[in-house]
Amino acid sequence: MAKLFPTILDTKYEKILKEERSLAKDVSSSIIKLKPLTAWDITIPLVFIINLVKHKRTKEIFTLNFLFTKKLALEAARDMVGTGITKEEAMAGIKEKTGEILSSDEKGIYSQKIRNKQTREIDLLIDHYVKLLREPAKDYKTMMQNTYQTWERYNAFLIQLKRAERDVNRAAQQTVGAVAASDVAFKMEKSLERMREVRAGEIFVF
Repeated sequence: MAKLFPTILDTKYEKILKEERSLAKDVSSSIIKLKPLTAWDITIPLVFIINLVKHKRTKEIFTLNFLFTKKLALEAARDMVGTGITKEEAMAGIKEKTGEILSSDEKGIYSQKIRNKQTREIDLLIDHYVKLLREPAKDYKTMMQNTYQTWERYNAFLIQLKRAERDVNRAAQQTVGAVAASDVAFKMEKSLERMREVRAGEIFVF
């Protein structure tokens, strides 16, 4: 039977997911720019609308891709806190899901190497999300403050996360094999690092 009212855990889950989605959208906006207007855009409105829709769709796809590992980890953390399953059980469920994606990928885009690196990132994120969800506080800022206390402690986690995300990106570059992928990954990583620091500055004093 579906729940009539969200639990405190559900509310906290949604607030964390909202924060991650906001971060993903900001990063996508910083690296996916709308091309300068052309003569066709000005003379034929339909062309501009089509290009605008494509641009918006690209940003939406980026956001979904960015949230893939985050959402898997957050769902697992919610299950661990809410139902009491172990981390090993949560990770087993995630490996089953990503294994299904791997076996169904006929284009060879999602490789075993990418999956392995994502597993490491998810493992790290689960610990982070479990700490937040177990905090009595209901709002995101207080959850973060109570969990990490200082910027230095939070930054120690970010350093680990940055390495894990970078390893995923490198594995993806090797799989795709496109020269442009390296430049995009670099811009994404720098934008992500900068925006996380800005957000952290709103939570911690440093």
